[in-house]
Amino acid sequence: MAKTLYVINPNSNTAVTAGIDAAMAVFRQHDAPKIECVTLADGPPGIQSQQDVDRAAVLVRDFAEKHRDGAAGFVTACFSDPGLHSLREIPGVLAMGISEGAALTAMTLGNTFGVIAILKGSIPRHMRAWAAMGIATRVAGEVAIGRSVAELSDADATLSAMIAAGKELRDRHLADVLVMGCAGMARYRDALQDAVGLPVVEPSQATVSMALGRLRLGW
Repeated sequence: MAKTLYVINPNSNTAVTAGIDAAMAVFRQHDAPKIECVTLADGPPGIQSQQDVDRAAVLVRDFAEKHRDGAAGFVTACFSDPGLHSLREIPGVLAMGISEGAALTAMTLGNTFGVIAILKGSIPRHMRAWAAMGIATRVAGEVAIGRSVAELSDADATLSAMIAAGKELRDRHLADVLVMGCAGMARYRDALQDAVGLPVVEPSQATVSMALGRLRLGW
């Protein structure tokens, strides 16, 4: 039986999972691994603090332990990559996080990238990640739109704020590429890219594309 690539939304917001699932349509082919997007119902409603990240990390690992036999791999679909390093301690399991995958993809598209964050409090957490990866000099900057995960469902207000942030990153920070700093932003990628005129990386798409390539190559 074919194995499943699990894309894990570590928060309990099913609307976020639906947006991620829609973004996966381009990868669903008859000869590719099954892609299943799942919601962790016991997770926080939005991962917006380090405490949320730490709580979600345990849930992500628990999910992986329960599903590892039928799994082709796991993608942690939260921009703080909760549980990623714990997953990588499981022998023989492909484990990827969308923050890491988005950054690596963005660096192939331009010299510097700018991140659109949901809240100002998210930015220090992201900066720690870039420093840990050794890529801080490739980050042009981050701009927060001041909206919680739940508030991202207000399409008009969210897209307007994202366009304003994207233009600030383009014009003031001189970013070559934009990265959407939350999985809940997935459905706005095309409209944002059209409005700002820069490549826009949707983290779940970027990371799943890398995961599928690794599975094809047996890495």
